Amino acid sequence: MTNMTKTNVINLTDEEFIYPGNRACSGCGLSILYRIGLKALGRDCIFVVPPSCLTVMQGLYPIAATQMPILNGTFASTAAIATGVRAAMKRLGKKTQVVAWAGDGGTSDIGIQALSGALERNEDIIYICYDNEAYMNTGVQRSGTTPQGGLTTTTPYGKKETSKNVPDIVAAHNPAYIATCSASYPLDFHDKLIKAKEISGLKYIHIQTPCPPGWGCDERMTVKIGKMAIECGLFDLYEIEEGKKKLSEPSAKLLKKSKLRPVQDYLNMQTRFKALSKEQIAAMQERIDQKWEGYREEFAAK
Repeated sequence: MTNMTKTNVINLTDEEFIYPGNRACSGCGLSILYRIGLKALGRDCIFVVPPSCLTVMQGLYPIAATQMPILNGTFASTAAIATGVRAAMKRLGKKTQVVAWAGDGGTSDIGIQALSGALERNEDIIYICYDNEAYMNTGVQRSGTTPQGGLTTTTPYGKKETSKNVPDIVAAHNPAYIATCSASYPLDFHDKLIKAKEISGLKYIHIQTPCPPGWGCDERMTVKIGKMAIECGLFDLYEIEEGKKKLSEPSAKLLKKSKLRPVQDYLNMQTRFKALSKEQIAAMQERIDQKWEGYREEFAAK
């Protein structure tokens, strides 16, 4: 897989697995990921989805926007249900790929116990978390991954706590494969899914997913905001295999830059950060700079 051809707009399959109409909001980052992700996964796939924006987007009975079988479960049980489906497929002698696809609330908060158990057992499933950094489907309430200072309906003066680093929590379980992705780089997501399909054990993919109504930005800015998060070094794209981290190309090229784009540029594009003070922004910039100083030291020797 290390020598696989990178996907581009020319060699990406023309086959579509999601119908043109769905209930996603305009500018939805998840809708980009879902369309491209299904192209990577192919038809021999079963999805397990908890209550989330994806539940709405894929279609509420009797309407469906996707052509794959989907099992909607409870908030807390996504990874457990996917484990059961995988066991049933194995019993039937089928290699059907089982994919759990949940939001940040169903992953970092309500569903983290079932995910931890599946990670410990190294279940042969793919678990995808699309992280739009709040409970968007139910009215933009704060989640464990909502950034510190972010405005939500339950943190009207800004969230006080720092956000959970879910990929790091997952990495502590030593799963078969971890990758971080962005809705603004869908082909990177596509190729990481292709790789994940060929690896045995639990594969975890965490995706930063801009949400225009929840983040307070124009619908046309979804991709630009996601790219800005990468360019300022706030969100990193990488893979972890056998305990070794490798930065993906959009982030790796930042190692050559002595100074990243200021995080202020990213924050200014969204109304959810308007309550941040100058001191908070300066502290955020300092944390980013320190992280990248560490990256440069870590990867300079490789």
